Amino acid sequence: MSGPRVEAVLLRPSRSMSASPTVLQVADLSFGYAGDSLFENVTFRLSMGDRVALVAPNGSGKTTLLRIVAGEIETDRGSVTIRREAALGFYRQSHEIATEGDVLGDFLSGFGAIVALRDELRRAQEDAANGTSEALDHLARVTERYHVAHGDALEHKVAALAHNLGFSDGDLARPVASLSGGERGRLRLGLVLAQKPDLLLLDEPTNHLDLDTIEWLEQWLADFSGAVLVVSHDRAFLEGTCTSVTELGRRTFRAYPMRYSEYVAAREGDLERERALAERQQGMIAKTEDFIRKNIAGQKTKQAQSRRKMLEKIERLDRPEDVWANAQRIAFRFAAAARTGDIVLDAKKLGAERGGRVLFEDVDLLVRRGERIGIVGPNGSGKTTLLKLLAGRGAPVDRGIVKRGTNVQDGYFDQHLGDVDTAVTAVDNVRQIRGDYTVEAARQYLARFRFWGDDPLRVVGGFSGGERSRLALAKLLLEPRNLLFLDEPTNHLDIPAAEILEEALATFEGTVLLVSHDRRFLENVTTRVLSLRAGEAEVYPGGFKDYENVLERGKAAAKRLVAGPAPRRMLSRNDGDRQNEPPAAGARSGDPKERKDAAAGKFEEQRQAARAVERSKKRVVELERSIATGEKELDVLRVKLKEGGGEDWEKLAKMAHEEQALARKIDAMLVEWARLSEELG
Repeated sequence: MSGPRVEAVLLRPSRSMSASPTVLQVADLSFGYAGDSLFENVTFRLSMGDRVALVAPNGSGKTTLLRIVAGEIETDRGSVTIRREAALGFYRQSHEIATEGDVLGDFLSGFGAIVALRDELRRAQEDAANGTSEALDHLARVTERYHVAHGDALEHKVAALAHNLGFSDGDLARPVASLSGGERGRLRLGLVLAQKPDLLLLDEPTNHLDLDTIEWLEQWLADFSGAVLVVSHDRAFLEGTCTSVTELGRRTFRAYPMRYSEYVAAREGDLERERALAERQQGMIAKTEDFIRKNIAGQKTKQAQSRRKMLEKIERLDRPEDVWANAQRIAFRFAAAARTGDIVLDAKKLGAERGGRVLFEDVDLLVRRGERIGIVGPNGSGKTTLLKLLAGRGAPVDRGIVKRGTNVQDGYFDQHLGDVDTAVTAVDNVRQIRGDYTVEAARQYLARFRFWGDDPLRVVGGFSGGERSRLALAKLLLEPRNLLFLDEPTNHLDIPAAEILEEALATFEGTVLLVSHDRRFLENVTTRVLSLRAGEAEVYPGGFKDYENVLERGKAAAKRLVAGPAPRRMLSRNDGDRQNEPPAAGARSGDPKERKDAAAGKFEEQRQAARAVERSKKRVVELERSIATGEKELDVLRVKLKEGGGEDWEKLAKMAHEEQALARKIDAMLVEWARLSEELG
């Protein structure tokens, strides 16, 4: 046999056999563009409860495969079968959502009957402004139908989902057209999750989420009863969410029923065995062909002919396809730069406001040479604003002083890729900075960032997000840098590119300040963490993993504080003997410095825990007061609406609007109050 061999699915025995019904069956799927095959013979199935990752480098066809499953693209060959009456939800990277209406209405748009009633209720409220008794009667009837259909309850559930995705009560009434790209991404995700479909397709769902929301999404998916197929470059998210991993190649499709970290190790073992097998076969074939050549006309002709027939029938093994091999051919190398002084930045009293809201104030930060500081916090907390302020790119109204050390040569990576000129080619982008580069020199430089062949001569406007990110990093590294400001540098990078950037930054001799929601990236790069939350900035020694450990210990300590001291146990007869025993090896006093560090760490945990408890208690009291006040106002409004009468019909219609808005606000506060009360025990 000759020519390339298409390898089928590589399946491993599952750790547990599921009796859940199959919701998706994909068989022998093949697709390509203009005769160029993207993938071939893809076969797999998903059952209810499955949570499966689909991984491959950028440009391999992951999104295309999801779109074929969703029925948006026709396949060249093969079939996709979704169980009859099974609902499908598809979260896309591109956020094509209607720009009409408000945020809450868009969240509800998947519930046709409720939305129709809600629209009818809104029109009835508007008509009631004319003051006719018919219009008011119609408003009362529609309001009653809306309550009977549990429209209010659905609104409250959707509002709670929206809050978990970072939308405030005020945001729910905002026009969709006013949302940013990131907010539209979160809105689209919420719209898909609200449906609770049987089959959920997620294409890079964490791109616009903060760390808190990513953790919430992981828990939501863990409790989700349907099947999930997710494409993501977020390794921590894949590890925490998916119980199986599938790998998409041009001629292979591998399936591993295990977590992502286990898949990484298992695939290396598979490739090594398959390479050895292919090499042994090639050696056997070469030896057999040599025998045939020497003996085809000699005394062993029959043996040579027999072996020739054997070779004609044998299935030739190609070297296994390593889908990550080319993706790993990228080099983030830093040009030699001058050495800075020991103190790189000395920031005092930094503060910023946006839209009348204080993001942070009185932030002090001393940055020393060689540090890699990660800035983390919820969306809207001011992470990018602080990074820009430290980089000297703050707004005129921002406050504080940032003193720079000696010999600082800084570079800034913008998460919106504003430094990339989309109207010209990649080569032109490089030569805008290095005019001394010839076209060929620019192409050779770009090859280090995985731009091969004619890619450097393409207009950047046609590049994918990953390609633009690599180009932005290529431009950043054209000049010597000893201080880097990086705002979400891994947002559009695939897994190999992110890992190689990590390695480069870990050995970078300069200083780094970065904003990221990629937990693995933060773990592997940072040496200190600055947390922005609720207008307060706190600096934590150690890397991101240390920061997470402090938070976890703080949460545990908070629970213990709320629960109170454990009941004292009565001494038994043998306890006195135990008290006289020498302490166990692990309990013996150690080095004084270690004891001091341990005591300091314990004190910090207790301080954080106590502050968290106090904030929660304070918020519970505020919510109780606000709920009580709101319920009184709601009772008054409902009495007035019930009494009706009078001739100020416009005022009555306005009160109906206020009643709906106030009811939603109270329910949202009740949701938050219940959550905090449960946490406080």
